[in-house]
Amino acid sequence: MNIELNINGSTHSVECEDRTLLVEAIRDQLGLTGTHVGCDTSQCGCCTVHLDGQAVKSCSMLAVQAQGARITTIEGMASGDTLHPVQMAFSACHGLQCGFCTPGMIMASADLLRRHPDPTDDQIREGLAGNICRCTGYVNIVAAVKTAAKMIQQAPANRA
Repeated sequence: MNIELNINGSTHSVECEDRTLLVEAIRDQLGLTGTHVGCDTSQCGCCTVHLDGQAVKSCSMLAVQAQGARITTIEGMASGDTLHPVQMAFSACHGLQCGFCTPGMIMASADLLRRHPDPTDDQIREGLAGNICRCTGYVNIVAAVKTAAKMIQQAPANRA
């Protein structure tokens, strides 16, 4: 089947089987490999993208279900050469080590900050509970989210 996906502001025609997962279409058909596949069971969150502004695990939905929706991947978070505040904060606070979970963590964090602009540590931990990091111990990830919240609040135009 042929479907159209609006990803990062551009419409793409994708030829896929009706059983193709959204993560497969993003990575294999469109070559946007920043969205990772970690578990294939929606446990790890590495495949998190935004669908109409909300974080979803792209391994848990079919590509055809995303037709007509606005999809943002980690590649679409930056504005030109300017990183999104969450991306900047993860780098500045060392909220990553191996980097495998980082795209999903950033996408989930941006969604969390959209819903809770000034989150508590407990809200951050709860909001990221569906994303697994095997390296950092989460201390720096929580610090990165808090830093990003401050950056977004201080920005002239909120981007979260």
